[in-house]
Amino acid sequence: MSRFAELLGVKYPIMQGGMAWIANASLASAVSEAGGLGIIAAGNAPPDVVRREILQTRERTSKPFGVNIMLMSPYADEIARLVMDEGVHVVTTGAGNPARYMEGFKARGIIVIPVVPSVALAKKMQKVGADAVIAEGMEAGGHIGKLTTMAMTPQIVDAVRIPVVAAGGIGDGRGFAAAFMLGAQGVQIGTRFLLAHECTIAENYKEAVIGANDIDTAVTGNITGHPVRVIRNAFSRRLGEYEFVTKEQRTEAAKKVEELGAGALKRAVDGDLAGGSLMAGQISGLVNKRQSAAEIIEELVSECRAALAGAQSL
Repeated sequence: MSRFAELLGVKYPIMQGGMAWIANASLASAVSEAGGLGIIAAGNAPPDVVRREILQTRERTSKPFGVNIMLMSPYADEIARLVMDEGVHVVTTGAGNPARYMEGFKARGIIVIPVVPSVALAKKMQKVGADAVIAEGMEAGGHIGKLTTMAMTPQIVDAVRIPVVAAGGIGDGRGFAAAFMLGAQGVQIGTRFLLAHECTIAENYKEAVIGANDIDTAVTGNITGHPVRVIRNAFSRRLGEYEFVTKEQRTEAAKKVEELGAGALKRAVDGDLAGGSLMAGQISGLVNKRQSAAEIIEELVSECRAALAGAQSL
């Protein structure tokens, strides 16, 4: 469907989001087998855990897959060496600049695709040798920037020569088609894959996504400078209380939010709906059915083709 798919060595230009504690071997291998690019999320996990996920993914599929490295992780250097040693096909990065690893990645033929929240960072990533960038808008679940996918994607497309992948707020074939119209060569999808049969999060987390409507997500952690989009619950409301403080209270409030947030996503993944951080995007209101990863991808592609064909008639 695109030159970007050819670059990745996959059938469809669909990347699965690198969601910490969620994007494991089970989900990544299923997405890759279905023709997309599955991603293992390293998050803050130590190298032995990530190595196990890589080996398990290889047992389940012979197709390309990637690893997402969170560059703020204390294990980032070790994970970077691990993916080089293991010959992982693709690396996506977030929360930092992968420049210090680029020479090693390139020497091993690894495709590097950083997540970027702005034109300036996209241009910087092109300069340091990225093969493509993921333009992720603030509609996405998890850690977000300040720009929307619709506004940011075409600006980044115009600013760089490398392929651009659109992410954030894409949950069906119409969003997939819209990304192409904005100039992107592929999409990254996270929230839709939360409902994949192969996604191993707790069933009540999946039910929370199914039950969410268009205004049921909130952005938490603004006071820390690291905002996170989640489905509203008791935990998000508790964090929200720390947003409305005096200037003198901000430092202490930010520290408290960081403390409360530690381990919150893992709690959600394990089924703590009240005390966990239920990361999900604004597209949650459109995501309402459980399917296999293969069914999700085939539906995305067929809907995209129909949307593009229909647009021609307009």
